[in-house]
Amino acid sequence: MGVLSRMAGLGLGLGLTLGLGAALVAGSAAAQDADTVVKFGMPQDFTAVYTFVTSEYNQGQRDYLSLVNGRGGVGGVTFEALVLDHGNQPQRGIEAYERLKKAGVLTVDALSTPVSRALVPRAMADHMNLLTTFSGRSDAADGTTFPWVIPMSPMYWSQAAAVVSYMNQVSEGGLKGKKLAYVYIDSPFGREPLPVLNALAEADGFELGTFPYPSPGSEQSAVWTQVRRFRPDWTIIWGGGIGQTVALREAVRNGIPRDRLATGVWLSESDAEIVGREQAKGVLKFEAVASGREPKIIADILAEVVAKGKGAGPEEKVGTAYYNMGVGMMAMVVEGVRLALAADPTLPLTAERLNAGLTSIRDFDAEGLLPPTTLTPEDHQGGGAGRMAAWDGTRWVAKTDWFAAHQDLVWKLVRAEAEHYRKTGE
Repeated sequence: MGVLSRMAGLGLGLGLTLGLGAALVAGSAAAQDADTVVKFGMPQDFTAVYTFVTSEYNQGQRDYLSLVNGRGGVGGVTFEALVLDHGNQPQRGIEAYERLKKAGVLTVDALSTPVSRALVPRAMADHMNLLTTFSGRSDAADGTTFPWVIPMSPMYWSQAAAVVSYMNQVSEGGLKGKKLAYVYIDSPFGREPLPVLNALAEADGFELGTFPYPSPGSEQSAVWTQVRRFRPDWTIIWGGGIGQTVALREAVRNGIPRDRLATGVWLSESDAEIVGREQAKGVLKFEAVASGREPKIIADILAEVVAKGKGAGPEEKVGTAYYNMGVGMMAMVVEGVRLALAADPTLPLTAERLNAGLTSIRDFDAEGLLPPTTLTPEDHQGGGAGRMAAWDGTRWVAKTDWFAAHQDLVWKLVRAEAEHYRKTGE
């Protein structure tokens, strides 16, 4: 069975150019026993802020499911992807969530911090597995407070901590007495790393300058004039989609050294192509999933899905950082399904049993695509590991091994914010 994607059929009447059309059925899930089909909800932003970021990530998700389905599925089930566009708008995200819930999905992956934050109360009440991979609130790492919110990936606090740790290690004399500029989209996503950055500024003795720009980030020239006057030793940019490409272009234009410019996971080959492959050379990023086509799973997708004309999008996007992130995160979810059905093969699979499967994942690396990741009922982040990589003009090159940084600080903040949520619901 292929991957079924329903858009207009769920009532949103979308017209996306994603290589699948508005309501393409690439296989007949409806003709099969409903108990043997596990549905995953993917309401994401294809049209507003994250656009090509989302399309590549989602393409990777669907291609991985096609790979698994083509091999006969897992534990007697195959998979169905239900894809919707929320345009990064919380209310549209809530509407999409409700439609997907009625359609019987066991997971929802919004790939949007504003939308996923809006969905947390509903997911908690509905016992819906809300996947906040590389998005959402960082305190969702605390599974005891957020049992139904599962990041499965280094949250923004862990990413920012790792970036600063790397800067501290490679700077002569460390960061003490130096200046670090943080240039970010003025949204919950952009503001998310601030608690960690402020704490590390105090601990490491550097001056933190903060420079927000309005969403979606298409105009940043005034902000970068301020950054240039700040004269930073290091600069972190924090956005997604157009905001990242504009920030990178402005950084280069304003003379920011690219080997002293870093970000979290949201920078890819596509961003470098927009800015200019040579112009972006040297820029650093936190990499939570290996990029390129060398990982075994990506090679398998090329051979078993793309080569057979079953790919969900442009072949040239296979192996980009965003694409591989979608593959890696979907591999985690399918591993959770495998573990759930190994513990109890009864069908249909339920959200509760999938939750138990996901939080029993141990040292899973998706055949080298991910750092070894362990999820538990207490730790929904999976350890917070990643690595630093640099753009060499053609590809991302790892600068470090997989590592996690300042997890004592990260978890101190996680527990404090989780306690605030328990008291206030915010």
